[in-house]
Amino acid sequence: MDELIQINYEGDQPMVSGRELHAALGISTQYSTWFKRMCEYGFAEGTDYKTRYSNLDSEMHGGQNKVDHELTIPMAKELCMIQRTELGRKFRRYFIQVEEAWNTPELVMARALQMANRTVEQLKQQNTNLGAQLEDREQMISRLQPKARYMDYVLQSQSLVLTTQIAKDYGMSAVAFNRKLRDMGIQYRVGTQWVLYAKYQNKGYAYSRTILIPLSNGAMETKMQTEWTQRGRLFLYGKLKEEGLLPTMEKESDAVAGGSE
Repeated sequence: MDELIQINYEGDQPMVSGRELHAALGISTQYSTWFKRMCEYGFAEGTDYKTRYSNLDSEMHGGQNKVDHELTIPMAKELCMIQRTELGRKFRRYFIQVEEAWNTPELVMARALQMANRTVEQLKQQNTNLGAQLEDREQMISRLQPKARYMDYVLQSQSLVLTTQIAKDYGMSAVAFNRKLRDMGIQYRVGTQWVLYAKYQNKGYAYSRTILIPLSNGAMETKMQTEWTQRGRLFLYGKLKEEGLLPTMEKESDAVAGGSE
């Protein structure tokens, strides 16, 4: 995939400069005027973009700091579509590729492992510096290690999973699990399908699949079914952990670690 515009991967999601996108799309309207008009389509600061200041070239801009914006990839895609130009469509297709690459199980796993490695390295450094408390830190690491087993188990899979499969990890039925996610404000029911609330949509957590169900009379009935990505599975792990709910695998690991202390 050829890079059409620089993507910033330093945060928790890829971002792109509003000014750079404005220039790349060949828009003649002044940036500040154009961006203000684009925000009238319902984009919100903190959700779709962040305001920042760029110290631009002093000869061209008098050395002043110019307002710029870091745009999420979904916002950048919509802005490209709004332009209704061939160049806009080209950049929109590029941003779709960026988004798909970012959400692949391989990259989700890589980011999770990087975070785990940073945590381990921080603990090792603390152990070196604290000296006398080394034994306590070693015990902390040994208690943390079982926590990673469920994450490792999840990251081994690259396929979509049903709610029933995730519910089984927690020793729950699909019915009870769906109700728990409803009570937590994660999903709600539309007909026979559970769907995510707006704030959790378009994050690559789940997809809707159409399935065919054979009827007793030989006819076929279509039904919409929600299936979770591995990214969504890890999202549920974090939200349920906040509620004090752990997978059976992790609880058993904790019990073993507790008995060995």
